[in-house]
Amino acid sequence: MGLLLSPAEHAPLPEASAWVRRFLPLLPPGGRVLDLACGSGRHVRLLAAAGHAVTAVDRDAAALAALGAPAEVLQADLEGAPWPLAGRRFDGIVVTNYLWRPLLPRIAEALSEGGVLIYETFAQGQQTIGRPSRPEFLLAPGELLVAFADLRVVAFEDGYEEPPAAPAPRFVQRLAAVRLPPGEGPTGPAAKLPRFVL
Repeated sequence: MGLLLSPAEHAPLPEASAWVRRFLPLLPPGGRVLDLACGSGRHVRLLAAAGHAVTAVDRDAAALAALGAPAEVLQADLEGAPWPLAGRRFDGIVVTNYLWRPLLPRIAEALSEGGVLIYETFAQGQQTIGRPSRPEFLLAPGELLVAFADLRVVAFEDGYEEPPAAPAPRFVQRLAAVRLPPGEGPTGPAAKLPRFVL
């Protein structure tokens, strides 16, 4: 079971992803948001400061203990143990710099109706310039679109970027998508078409 952390003094964190910051306003106000493989917690703090109830999951107990943000904390081996969030749903899910393909269907299942997925991680090509370089950690072209085909894609990028747009040169793939409630979207009445402000 997780524990709740309260704000604490902490060392400066890497800046939050511009992609996460850009699509943060799509998250339902005060929603339950999962930061999966949260690492040092740069997005846990961003999400908590925006008023969301955050669940932070990572296998690194030391990183979780140092989060210094109000969150439900869950230490879990996401790759060698059963999915630790079975039956739970979230209004938002944030995943950055992490890929474990067997979890992609679990991530989709954990997104509530109206929930927002914000995903950003390394893509093929990264092996030519640095780490990660192993194929299992690099997305194939368009792979996030295929993995989350049941969601309404709001934005997608797949390419190469350099500083100052990124901390270091990298090949990256990004997705922002929403699980529409039944009856909304292209097949629903025009009056129910959602508007996602970009």
